[in-house]
Amino acid sequence: MFHVILYQPEIPPNTGNIIRLCANTGSSLHLIKPLGFDLSDKQLRRAGLDYHEWVDISVYPNLDSCLDTLNLKRIFAISTKGKICYTQVKFQPQDAFLFGPETRGLPKDIRDSYFPDQILYLPMYPNNRSLNLSNAVAVVVFEAWRQIGFVVR
Repeated sequence: MFHVILYQPEIPPNTGNIIRLCANTGSSLHLIKPLGFDLSDKQLRRAGLDYHEWVDISVYPNLDSCLDTLNLKRIFAISTKGKICYTQVKFQPQDAFLFGPETRGLPKDIRDSYFPDQILYLPMYPNNRSLNLSNAVAVVVFEAWRQIGFVVR
């Protein structure tokens, strides 16, 4: 369906929640090292409940390795620095969404490697830093899924 790429995620419960989200939306999850936790982390397992077995989870040593393996047609970086609102894009099955680590977001060099229309933001009240990572992933994935009619593969 869709691809969720977490670049260097740091907080186990966020990734656990995203595992559960991916299981319930048919999305694949791709984790880019270094991870801020071990995949057997108790908090990760608790947040993901028993959904791990229903999600295609892959771990990569770096972003280039992930992108080379997936050979994606369309990828969107999600950042507070984006200029295009996520609702302005017409999403397609197999689109990928790249999210940065919780404490610092996507690094500038990664953002700079994408065209401006590939860097999306989620609206927020002025002067706020960011949404929780698992919430941001949920907002984007559900909007993309809604746009394609909640099709189940």
